[in-house]
Amino acid sequence: MKRPVDHGAMAVSGYTVPWHTAAGTPVALHVSASRQVCHVHVVRLDTPAAEPMGWRVEPTGNAVSHRDFDHGSFLKIAAAELAKATEIEGVAFEVYLTRNDGARVLFESGNLRLGLQDGRLMSAADGNSLDSGVVLPANTWLKVEISSNHGATVLRIDSDDLLSPFRVDHRFDLPWRPLTGDMVFGTSTANDVRSLNAKFSAISLQTAAGRIAWIFPTLLPSGPLASTGTDRVLLLETINQPAFCMTSRRWDGSSFDPRLVPSHYDAVHCHDDDMGALGWPPSYHLQIPADASAGVYAFEVSHDGGSERIVFFITSTARRAPLLFLVPTATYLAYADEFLPAHLYEWMCEDRGHRFAIDNNLKSLYDYHSDLSGVSICSTRKPKATLRDDYNYPLCGCPHNLPVDLHFLRFCHKNDIGFDLITDRDLHELGLACLQGYQAVITGSHPEYMSVEMEHALRQFAAAGGSIAYLGGNGLAGKVAFQDDLMELRRSPLEAGRTWDGSIAEQSLSITNQPGGYLRASGRGEFSLTGVAISLMGFDGARPFTRTPQSHEASAAWLFDGVANETFGDEGIVLGGAAGYEVDATDPHLGTSPDTMVIARATGFPDSFIHDATRWYEGGDRERDGRRCAEMTLRHLPSGGLIFCASSVAWCGALPVGDAVNDVGRITRNLLTHLALEKSGPAPDR
Repeated sequence: MKRPVDHGAMAVSGYTVPWHTAAGTPVALHVSASRQVCHVHVVRLDTPAAEPMGWRVEPTGNAVSHRDFDHGSFLKIAAAELAKATEIEGVAFEVYLTRNDGARVLFESGNLRLGLQDGRLMSAADGNSLDSGVVLPANTWLKVEISSNHGATVLRIDSDDLLSPFRVDHRFDLPWRPLTGDMVFGTSTANDVRSLNAKFSAISLQTAAGRIAWIFPTLLPSGPLASTGTDRVLLLETINQPAFCMTSRRWDGSSFDPRLVPSHYDAVHCHDDDMGALGWPPSYHLQIPADASAGVYAFEVSHDGGSERIVFFITSTARRAPLLFLVPTATYLAYADEFLPAHLYEWMCEDRGHRFAIDNNLKSLYDYHSDLSGVSICSTRKPKATLRDDYNYPLCGCPHNLPVDLHFLRFCHKNDIGFDLITDRDLHELGLACLQGYQAVITGSHPEYMSVEMEHALRQFAAAGGSIAYLGGNGLAGKVAFQDDLMELRRSPLEAGRTWDGSIAEQSLSITNQPGGYLRASGRGEFSLTGVAISLMGFDGARPFTRTPQSHEASAAWLFDGVANETFGDEGIVLGGAAGYEVDATDPHLGTSPDTMVIARATGFPDSFIHDATRWYEGGDRERDGRRCAEMTLRHLPSGGLIFCASSVAWCGALPVGDAVNDVGRITRNLLTHLALEKSGPAPDR
């Protein structure tokens, strides 16, 4: 269902295609605006001051206008496809209703509509409406059959609930004429009502030539689904990105793996707030100069009331520096447009990006659909209103994600620390090849989400002698998968209490069919690579770190050259310190290597900081209370490289501003200078 963009919180919104690309390639800007756009130019954001680039941004001929959002997924067999069939005599499908209020449409084709009004079955044929008074049960599978019989239309609905059997038999004294227009499941043919929250499965048509059927695959398709059953193949479209690989009527709990029992996962889940890739036309075009430096950029769109910046990334294609910064776009995308409903969260500050998301019913991968199932898939081709250099996260009242990473990159520029830059999506697609030749890979402040391919490439890189500077917290934790412009994340029940928790039966990713949830559940990430994982989370004051005796050993002391104090990191743009928001700690029982050195520790966190729910402490409350800490670590690898873990989302935010100097800056500069001069990294250059 289309609705105009609500620009009350932001007069301009948009996205770029592609989101990240290399120098010498084109990028297009897709914009919606409620005010007159005056000027569009490109600025670089990762330099000490935003730098206007002077590049020529060309209008495309598609004038900036007030665009629409199209909410709600549904299924459609187009009229042109139906015309291929020989005399349709009936249709059957399975449906699992979730939460639906108000007016909805279950099915519409030709002169017949089956609707719902607050759950009551409403039918209409040739303009004659009937309120059956029957409430269709939710959360149980229903089989719906519609057929023509001697000039009448027969409707039959049966449920699978043995304890509460349900059946509807109804006869319309009018013939069903399905060949006029599209056949749709979950909305009206005009798409003028909220779509249905429901799973669908086993759609079939009975024709004079035989049965035509569609099986929903467990793997996310890249286009329409072809039918089986007759020589004439008909295509069924899934509109606006419903969720695939969902349990169907055949699922019996005997297996949680769709690769073993695909017939148990042949359903799709449609939601009234699904939103696939937007199709806004491009309004501006930029040919990035071939000599452009890799970095973080934005289209700055000025209007008669201000301006907005729409971020994109220019990535390195050849090694020019010994250090490589890995932009955590998977984390950026997972958080983008987070709803943060007021009844669940206390806001510490206002942010227009979150207000824009609420006003437009946008969803992040942290949010629930309106039927309380979790949002598991999203596209890069949408506004990411919270991805801004001036963003403040309402839960902590301070910068988070991109602006913190920009703070680090500006520190590097200010201190003449050279780096190349790629995105984690580049790493997913190219693997180890895009890391070879570098001395070290540097992460951002919160690289929480990674694909199996990303994590494996980092592991290979370290095994070959490369180093990893993990400058964040709660990293390498959640597993994601990619397909074209889409990223998918299925939550694990272990994450209950922190965000939505998915059913264990529907944890497998539809893009790969691999189990979703935590990377550690697949023997990867976190403890097995970095040696640390999240221990505490809180949105109050951050804490400083204090050196441990191990930090004075020769193998670690070089990190602290110029650092006079044993305690450091008592200031910063993220909660006022170096250890905060989400912090990590070691755990030998969960996989921390014995050769991992704890070189600094932060303690004394406020009571509002909560423990990670996935950790169990043998000693009970006493041991758990003794582990209310963040642990900075250093591990020297047999391959010659090292892994440094800052173990805090707030670490990069504790770097000095401008020309100032502090101990967090000294330690970070010592680390990066050491890594840049190391000779033990992978030898081959690209």
